[in-house]
Amino acid sequence: MRVEPTETSPLAIISLVFGILSWVALPIIGAVIAIIAGHVARGQIREARGALLGDGLALAGLILGYLSLALVLLVLGLIVIFGAGLLAILAVAAA
Repeated sequence: MRVEPTETSPLAIISLVFGILSWVALPIIGAVIAIIAGHVARGQIREARGALLGDGLALAGLILGYLSLALVLLVLGLIVIFGAGLLAILAVAAA
């Protein structure tokens, strides 16, 4: 028997909110919370077999979280690479 969905998963909403916050105010923490909450929410929604809504919200939170985390890691990697290059140039110039 199919149950009509009447409730949206709170974790799906949390995932979307923190996915958005990861782009605005909390880059790393927001992304990690969005990713964890999104995966847990999608699992709960699947297990509920139609009794919970919010799969799209959870998926959007996951996408925003993963993209934000990837961008932060890319920027940190570029900072390390360019910082090391700058130090090498300064060391050669000082010698």
